[in-house]
Amino acid sequence: MELSSSILLTIALAPLVGCLLAGFLGKQIGRVGAHSVTILGLLISCGLSFYVLYQITAGGAPVYNHNLYTWFEIGKYTASVGFLIDRLTAMMMVVVTFVSLLVHVYTIGYMADDDGYQRFFSYISLFTFSMLMLVMSNNFVQLFFGWEAVGLVSYLLIGFWYKRPTAIFANLKAFLVNRVGDFGFLLGIGAILYFLGTLDYATAFAAAPTLAGKTLAITQNVHWDAATVICILLFIGAMGKSAQVPLHVWLPDSMEGPTPISALIHAATMVTAGIFMVARMSPLYELSESALSFVLVIGATGALFTGLIGIVQNDIKRVVAYSTLSQLGYMTVALGVSAYAGAVFHLMTHAFFKALLFLGAGSVIIAMHHEQDMRYMGGLRKYMPITWITMWVGSLALCGVPFFSGFYSKDSIIDAVHESHRWGSGYAYFCVVVGAFVTATYTFRQMYMTFHGKERFKVVEHHGHHDAHGHDDHHDDHGHHEPGVLHHAPKESPWVVTLPLILLAIPSLLVGFFTVQPMLFGNWFGGAVHVSEANNVLGEIGKEFDGSLAMALHGFAQLPFILVLVAFLITTYIYLFNPSVADKIKTALKPIWVILDRKYWVDNIYFAVFARGGVALGRMFWKGGDAAVIDGVLIDGSASTIQRIASGVRRLQSGYLYHYAFAMILGLILLMGGYLLVRQ
Repeated sequence: MELSSSILLTIALAPLVGCLLAGFLGKQIGRVGAHSVTILGLLISCGLSFYVLYQITAGGAPVYNHNLYTWFEIGKYTASVGFLIDRLTAMMMVVVTFVSLLVHVYTIGYMADDDGYQRFFSYISLFTFSMLMLVMSNNFVQLFFGWEAVGLVSYLLIGFWYKRPTAIFANLKAFLVNRVGDFGFLLGIGAILYFLGTLDYATAFAAAPTLAGKTLAITQNVHWDAATVICILLFIGAMGKSAQVPLHVWLPDSMEGPTPISALIHAATMVTAGIFMVARMSPLYELSESALSFVLVIGATGALFTGLIGIVQNDIKRVVAYSTLSQLGYMTVALGVSAYAGAVFHLMTHAFFKALLFLGAGSVIIAMHHEQDMRYMGGLRKYMPITWITMWVGSLALCGVPFFSGFYSKDSIIDAVHESHRWGSGYAYFCVVVGAFVTATYTFRQMYMTFHGKERFKVVEHHGHHDAHGHDDHHDDHGHHEPGVLHHAPKESPWVVTLPLILLAIPSLLVGFFTVQPMLFGNWFGGAVHVSEANNVLGEIGKEFDGSLAMALHGFAQLPFILVLVAFLITTYIYLFNPSVADKIKTALKPIWVILDRKYWVDNIYFAVFARGGVALGRMFWKGGDAAVIDGVLIDGSASTIQRIASGVRRLQSGYLYHYAFAMILGLILLMGGYLLVRQ
């Protein structure tokens, strides 16, 4: 039975309807009305997404690929609104709507005291609609619409508290960095139109083999392979959206938005768009070894080096943000070795445990009266047991401990890289294996500093009015919150916060165990992902796969787990038994600590070269071009020239009779002199 167009339209449009009602009628329907309509929209969308996934996988429904509306036609080129629903799309729809639904519910508790409550619900529903349009599209124009829409809404959400300069700085940074990536993405789409003559996925993928041998003439003697140019340009777009080095700098700063946004942007939506796009474009990427090597090296660099920065962070949300950068690197590495299914599988498991970790961090921030510095936490496990247990589940999944969902996806990527012989795979293998140790180090450090050890905060009973306007910072807008001082003891968050944590902990623990066999080794994605026979690394490691249980038991003897265990023992000794060692290590390794704390000076370089360089260039054009040439010479210059001529001519018109008589006599002499000259 074929999928119904009306069901697919309902999935996409239900969040949009909720967004419009909460946004335009927010005052009329109130807070309860705003969260009710948006959550109802997400419930409908999520329920129908599960139904679509069931129909595609078990119900025998064929792949749906239809245009619903023609936007415009120019000659032989058309742009349509249409949906392509295969197993890859259906899985993404379920992940996006499920995590988004839980974030909506969580927001009721987290943003309870915020003045922008209705506006916030409107934004996050619009974000979900944008992401659904992106993953469900069947053509490049609609993909670009969704791509830009998630970028726009993330700008609105990161700068949600627009009265805070840091939030405005962060959302502008995210927007500008993504403009760089999107410029490459747009050029890539243009190159597809130029070489393949279509913007429809199915037509472009069918024509992809014709790219072989085609080149793009850069100069008379320099010709670039067409497939490589297209794939690298598209990946530059992914580098912006999925925060790959060197376009990664916006993501840690996006922590300035409220915590539910961190979960939505970093777990299920915006940052996964680039990974999804490359997996969707697998028929194109398989044509270019050079592009895949480029993807592989960029991903490996991010997986290791951004993770290292997480070790020196003290802000609970920034630790999770840097872990996101690192895990996105793992997904990108999988794409680079043609393990597209492995990348998307890790995308799915990561969405659950990373959303869990962000929402868990938000729960801690609520309990700590919007304190985010882990140096003022400690011993919270007895106050908030549900947050503590669920965050441990998410942390163990992130570290890739066997039986947790993150193990199945992360270790499969490491195995796939080991199996690959592509240029850069040796470097990538080193990065992803060492990255396992780095991940465990910052994760266990975060858990110990937050929930274990002695309490590093003071409780000062305060019976007056305490203003908690949902500001995710260690001070509110008036700056009267002293770090580490609470007005009452921390307590477990309300059920609207803890229920999403529990519902995310379940897939973080179990989803990998039950899905690794079909999704990675059972050709579950079918025609949605294309891998050439020579590049099928997952097929090779699948020959040794003996089931989820055997894989997990075997994982205990593998190098990644041994490194996780070493990291566990080191961090346990330091943060539970001998905290003073941490400061001694920091002093001993001061140069390395400075490099990591300054984030390799990438931000400083961007400020010096692009930000200040842009200002200097603008000033040069302003003073040298606008003021000196345009104003000075052309506009003011022409006016002053006429003024000088006019003032000279004006002196001749004196009004004295003898001046005019003298001029007449002089003129007569000149005329007669000229006449006599001509006569000769």
